[in-house]
Amino acid sequence: MKKIVLSIAAAVAATAVAPEASAIPAFARQTGMACNACHAQHYPVLNGFGRAFKASGYTMMGAQEKVEGEHLSIPATLNAAILLKARYQKTNGTDPVGTVSGTTTNSGQWQIPDEMSLFFGGRIAENIGFMNENNMVGGPLGGIVAGFKMPIVFEMGGAKLLAVPFLTDALGVAYGYDESSTGMVRGIRWMEHRNEISAMQYVGNGAGAATGVAVVLKADMGYVNVTRFSPSFAAAGGATSPQLRSTFVRAAVTPTVADWDMHIGFASTSGQSYSGTATSGGLGLTLVETKATSLDFQAHGQVGGKDLGVYATWAKAPVAGVVPSAYAAGAKAWTIGADYSIIPHTLHLGAAYRGATTAAGLGDNAISLAAVYDLTQNVALHLNHSMYSGSLYNVPAANGDQLTTFLLEAAW
Repeated sequence: MKKIVLSIAAAVAATAVAPEASAIPAFARQTGMACNACHAQHYPVLNGFGRAFKASGYTMMGAQEKVEGEHLSIPATLNAAILLKARYQKTNGTDPVGTVSGTTTNSGQWQIPDEMSLFFGGRIAENIGFMNENNMVGGPLGGIVAGFKMPIVFEMGGAKLLAVPFLTDALGVAYGYDESSTGMVRGIRWMEHRNEISAMQYVGNGAGAATGVAVVLKADMGYVNVTRFSPSFAAAGGATSPQLRSTFVRAAVTPTVADWDMHIGFASTSGQSYSGTATSGGLGLTLVETKATSLDFQAHGQVGGKDLGVYATWAKAPVAGVVPSAYAAGAKAWTIGADYSIIPHTLHLGAAYRGATTAAGLGDNAISLAAVYDLTQNVALHLNHSMYSGSLYNVPAANGDQLTTFLLEAAW
């Protein structure tokens, strides 16, 4: 492992002056702006402008030609993008005799692709936008559509009111609307090892299938998101979904303090809803509790003239009653971490610690290290390494107590 890390470090040093390139995903095409106009440090972490673009409902246009008429204003081009994540993962557990090499991560596993999605997104009208994610490989719930949302934005003086119908097969209820990079939404996190750096991911209220409608009040100093949802994926049930019986409440303040851009948030899910794939008469559905609570904090600023991101999260899911929980009932976790750009827009080093207790009351802690090297603004190499400890590992785990991930991530 040490030789591998040193080899990567040498390669990074040799290419530290690699030039930046403008990104060309769907929103970059529409706005005519490079990736780092919306992303802090590296993708997918959002900066202030990126959060403002999201709050506008993805409607902002650049020099791209529009088709306009009475009550009509759309891009002349349907803007698209592809996201690819290809990984190699290695754990230090021991497989049973006869296990074929590569079928588990203990012997090293190539995951090519780990993710591959086709995105369409952008402006539908002056105050309406959309984002549509489509599977290019088999998704967790099958089918072509992996996620969709259509924010409708109403200006209210110095504030905005958004109504966002949405569905997602894996990214969690906050997919409807969220501005953090702490892992409240599975796909928006500052390090690849999501369960190790986000308490919400560990507990489960930041991931999973969800269909719902988010109503968001957005102002300069923060936002409130009230969402009615079901922990099910409507597209897997033939474009149907059970009743939206659960509630997600998200409140966040977003002040700037001494040039540090902050996000301090609270989230709570409650209620009982049906999960699963709806079939005739509701067969295939299970009634579950959707109860969890979380807090998160992030701050983006500069130290020594270079970008630094600081992150902290806490979450728990209460023990379920008669109805099973949609999350890791009885689990709780907290995390703290930082991401520092030692070569601006090129090389970023991060570290995080997780303290957690499983549903069975066992300790499940983790120390994680990360390096991200941006080959270009839209192509990056990631190296993550996590080391686990706690009473959960008093009995050797099947996958051992270490995980290493090499990742190529690209969007175009």
